Amino acid sequence: MASMWRSALIFVMNTVRLLYPLSDLPLTDDSYSSPMALKTTTTNILPAFLAMSVMNATKELEAKGADVIHLEVGQPSSPPPPAVNQALIAALDDVSTHGYSVAFGEWPLRQRIAGHYADFYSAPVDPAHVVVTPGSSLGFVLAFLAAFDRGDRIAIATPGYPAYRNLLLALGLEPVLMPSRATEGWVPSLEALAASGDPLPDGMLLASPANPTGVVMSDWDLLNVCGWCHRNGVRLIMDEIYHGLTFVGRPTTALLHSDSVIVINSFSKFFSMTGWRVGWAIFPPEMMDAVERLAQNIYIGPPRPMQAGAIAAFDDYDMLTAEVARYHENRDILVSSLPRDFLGDMAPCDGAFYIYADISKLGLASPDSIDMAEAMLTEAHVACTPGVDFDQEQGHRHLRLSFAGSTADMKEASRRINDWLPSYLKQAGIAAAE
Repeated sequence: MASMWRSALIFVMNTVRLLYPLSDLPLTDDSYSSPMALKTTTTNILPAFLAMSVMNATKELEAKGADVIHLEVGQPSSPPPPAVNQALIAALDDVSTHGYSVAFGEWPLRQRIAGHYADFYSAPVDPAHVVVTPGSSLGFVLAFLAAFDRGDRIAIATPGYPAYRNLLLALGLEPVLMPSRATEGWVPSLEALAASGDPLPDGMLLASPANPTGVVMSDWDLLNVCGWCHRNGVRLIMDEIYHGLTFVGRPTTALLHSDSVIVINSFSKFFSMTGWRVGWAIFPPEMMDAVERLAQNIYIGPPRPMQAGAIAAFDDYDMLTAEVARYHENRDILVSSLPRDFLGDMAPCDGAFYIYADISKLGLASPDSIDMAEAMLTEAHVACTPGVDFDQEQGHRHLRLSFAGSTADMKEASRRINDWLPSYLKQAGIAAAE
């Protein structure tokens, strides 16, 4: 019976081809079962996001019973304020919660985000310029598409968050790498960019606090960047996702220094809501029409239930600030407990929750962050992210360690690394670091 239907289908398709010929190739039973190869992209094959690849590897180890300490991803180990869950649960009984949201997000949440800038920074923000997004990642996509055209050049710091570079490439934009390593004091130089001999970029994307270094720009540096971009016609995008997570005072927002800046933020880090996938962006007024049309066509609107919970995230700053104190303690545990040569010429980590360790001081002939991260995971069951995820030129000399987990995990991770490192160095043929 199946063979009869198969033959009938081929007969019908051949008849259609006689009436509407598409090619000179006959349709046979063999060609039906073995179609021509279909088109796949040759331009959007991007590098892997190694932090997530390491996370996948840890899941495989854990499925086999391994006890892995997670230092590979910037994921808080604490829940959001209780009011967030309560607001979500209460909203689920309202039928409208389960429907579409408008492209920019629900008005009450946009108003509350604007209020956050008044509360936190004394910065006036018009809620009409606030765009709620499905995670900050879509905020970056909207910013790139609304601000730039294919072929435009966007300056980004290296080391830096790998998705910046990868998204720019996928959208046909050219990343212009600005070194911000130890030799540059971990901050990119505008003077070096201007003196490079190349045309100035069309845009610039900076983060403060920065991932993976934890560097926090001073208010003066931020003012200087905003002014430089304005004078030179360079569209500035500021990633402020780690705002609130600083250990040396509260930095200001770029919105106080520029009326043309695009600011991206999220509920993921400071508010401990990584899995909720809710972020926001603040755009200048002249971009709102283009942003709205892009949002409507890319994702229609952000998830409405998540917005109902997120609006309550601003109601307990005391709890959130207490978590920052815990991150500070976690950082100090790792810095004081791990071998100095393992940390090397590390970045300051005055914000966010990362240590960007410099393993080149260990005496390895050819430091290889991928090899070291893999060995640390499989042998010590401590997961971290290779520096090549953040810096394709010098990242082989670095590892990123996240201290977003519990304080107990930081202590245990330090013990495991100290116990494991001598054997790793012995295999490499050098003496253990003191």
